Amino acid sequence: MKRTHTCGELGKNNAGQQVELAGWVHHIRNFGGVLFIVLRDRYGKTQITFRPENDELFQQTNTLHNQDVIGITGTVVMRPADARNPEMKTGDIEIVVEKMEIFSHSEVPPFPIENEITATEETRLRYRYLDLRRPPMQRNIYIRHRAMQATREFLNGEKFWEIEPPYLVRNTPEGARDFLVPSRNFKGRFFALPQSPQIYKQTFMVAGFDRYYYLVKCFRDEDLRADRQPEFTQIDLEMSFVEPNDVMSLAERLTAHIFLQTKGYVLNTPLLRMPYDEAMLVYGSDKPDLRIPQKIYDISDISKNCGFGVFEKTIANSGVVRVLAMLGGAEFSRRKIDELTKLAQEWGAKGLATAKYTENGFESGISKFFTDSFKESLRDKLGDELVPGSMLFFGADTSEIVAKVLGRMRTMLADELGLVDKSSHSALWIVNFPLFEKNEDLPAGITPAHHPFTAPFENDIPMLDTTPLSVRANAYDLVLDGYEVAGGSIRIHNPELQRKIFQLIGIGPKDAENKFGFLLEAFKYGVPPHGGIAFGFDRLVMILTDSDSIRDVIAYPKTTAAQSLMDGAPSVVDKVQLEELGLKIIKKDER
Repeated sequence: MKRTHTCGELGKNNAGQQVELAGWVHHIRNFGGVLFIVLRDRYGKTQITFRPENDELFQQTNTLHNQDVIGITGTVVMRPADARNPEMKTGDIEIVVEKMEIFSHSEVPPFPIENEITATEETRLRYRYLDLRRPPMQRNIYIRHRAMQATREFLNGEKFWEIEPPYLVRNTPEGARDFLVPSRNFKGRFFALPQSPQIYKQTFMVAGFDRYYYLVKCFRDEDLRADRQPEFTQIDLEMSFVEPNDVMSLAERLTAHIFLQTKGYVLNTPLLRMPYDEAMLVYGSDKPDLRIPQKIYDISDISKNCGFGVFEKTIANSGVVRVLAMLGGAEFSRRKIDELTKLAQEWGAKGLATAKYTENGFESGISKFFTDSFKESLRDKLGDELVPGSMLFFGADTSEIVAKVLGRMRTMLADELGLVDKSSHSALWIVNFPLFEKNEDLPAGITPAHHPFTAPFENDIPMLDTTPLSVRANAYDLVLDGYEVAGGSIRIHNPELQRKIFQLIGIGPKDAENKFGFLLEAFKYGVPPHGGIAFGFDRLVMILTDSDSIRDVIAYPKTTAAQSLMDGAPSVVDKVQLEELGLKIIKKDER
């Protein structure tokens, strides 16, 4: 070893000892011929001192610059009382250097290796290895490591086995585009990278591995955003002979264990369980952030004769009218309202109706049309949430559009107005999802809301033949701070029911055999009732680290265009490689 200690562990008790340290030059200061260098590694910082009486060694420091990598031998001494640094873990001591070895020199980095920097994200991703040197990023990666270890520790204690499903798999339709891998041995055929090991973990249940988990890489070729990447990590687990309560109880205990082990935060369990319909009605989202106190109120029943024609017409056409009251009415200028109206239209609304509530009652906006009885009923509906200084946002349209617009408005404005208590965390389950959702672009007109292996509630199975859109899924999503961090369900273990679901979504017997034949074959040999859940591990770590993007918790992430700026991936391959794979690049103008 080239060091006896790290840069974060020496203190008063080491005074007088000869030690060896190694790390990066973080800062250089020259005070009257005495040279002070702060040496840094991932454990911390230590001040080292070069004294002029050791002339040969002192001259050697002339070539040093920030980010050079050096090793030193020296003696630990106490700093003078007035020179001690309480902000450094090692601030009581310094090392008087007796020998130094320069391992490598550094060019001037494109941004300072500090806690706070102004570099663009593109620059940070281009030089990601330097970005990862910064303490905040090292903290994020450490918390990710701790979360992984806590996951394994907890699940191993619950008698789960960690089993590795394959990465080169058969192409199956699972909702997003697959990344395809050409086969050299079978030209014209392709492997796919798994979007999720759903089918494989179900076959593990057939194999008798009744408690499986894996921290698995998944791949989806889809448009990206702050909480989405083309390659991402899941905590994937499956259990046999279970009911939903068994899976949900275990998953929330796992989540609580991870929070406690990574940041010492106590997540109180059991968690609230909220039906999907209630979440959409009251919060306009199936992943509501309950740290936001404001709710959405349905006022359809009092809007029939409210005095405002748009509301009355909406109710007459079987639509809904709902309202969201946000504190901070003084912040909403005419210009701000216009911006919000434009946003609402982009989200699908025809417009955005507003009104202010002050000490004098309802003012401005559409309030001039309201009847006195409607104003009174509106006060009763909103109760304590209607206070002077509130701005009211109304939605009048189909329930789907109103929920979408007011739900997004609630989340966005709460963040802008600082109404979210970010020192706390809010977790809950969303349950009773619909099994299917409309999709007019597909021949069958419907598609699975989750995936085609999700079991319906047993009591709803007869409705598959009559009103399939009314059938509920035996599924559950874990929502944390407004993000879906985990989703799962009880799976279909009856082959006939599985074929029926395939048929309803337009997958006939031949297609089913072609796409999922090996699963259906496995189901012929005794399949246990089973269910499971998958955590979006990157999203979970994003929340644990208080980050704004999962890119800040992944060592080498991609851009929103799915590029790696550091290594230039995806890259062009040469003609020989393409010929070996039996591939030809077709340019746009050749299509």
